[in-house]
Amino acid sequence: MFPFLVLPSKSSLKSSLLAVLSASALLSAGAMAQGGPLRTGVDATFAPHAMVKLGGGLQGFNIDLGEELARRLGRKIEIEGTEFSGLVPGLNAKKYDFVLAPVTATPERAKAMLFTEGYLDTDYTFVIKKGAAPINALDDLKGKTISVNKGSAYELWARDNAPKYGFKYDVYGNNADAVQAVQSGRADANLAGSTVAAWAAKQNPAVQTTYTVKTGLVWALAFRLDDKAGRDAAGMALKCMKQDGTLGKIAQKWFGYTPAPDATVVKVGVGQGVPGLDGYDPTPVTLKCN
Repeated sequence: MFPFLVLPSKSSLKSSLLAVLSASALLSAGAMAQGGPLRTGVDATFAPHAMVKLGGGLQGFNIDLGEELARRLGRKIEIEGTEFSGLVPGLNAKKYDFVLAPVTATPERAKAMLFTEGYLDTDYTFVIKKGAAPINALDDLKGKTISVNKGSAYELWARDNAPKYGFKYDVYGNNADAVQAVQSGRADANLAGSTVAAWAAKQNPAVQTTYTVKTGLVWALAFRLDDKAGRDAAGMALKCMKQDGTLGKIAQKWFGYTPAPDATVVKVGVGQGVPGLDGYDPTPVTLKCN
């Protein structure tokens, strides 16, 4: 005679399924904090965000950011220096887990990758030769040649605005070469992020900063579209770095200023991602910092 088999009720089956799904979600959320080293890349000529140290290795704002991010996630990190234009293809090919180099979060890019919340405001500043006539308005660009970094937001801005303001633009493999073009007279101005432009002028007495374009845009860490768990884990770590003042101190170290209270580098966002862009999750995040 067969033993009597007791089948679980529908309610217990539902509870079990929910428990399994919850456990699965927790495991996914912790995926960024497990396993081997995080793999990422930067443009190692993009000072002061990433640059080669004299004794070897890399240094800069984004290097410190990446190392602190990895520490909080309990991972080691491997940071490769390469041209900016190769970073997103490397991400999509799974060579990198995320892009550590400054990536401007735009609607166009948000269709192809997931962003954390911003970690820095990114305005655009022109760099000109020392003593050259300043640029006081965008109309002053007429007839000039602008140098930009290949694959950057500045190249996109130049492409979109060249017909409107009547300037030409040349594209260079890295920003150091773009600044050198100004110094040598091959370009009238270089367009770069405000932090990069300020650093270039500080380090090179042959150039100076001039007009700044206010954008309302931010730099954020970029992940593949299918890696929401990784994005959210990194986003949590970023929020904690803002809340305890670590990110603001890194900014002060490399940029030489104390961030304003409403600056993106210190202001903790509500959800995950950049508001208004694809991939943004407005669900309020409860901070869990270690």
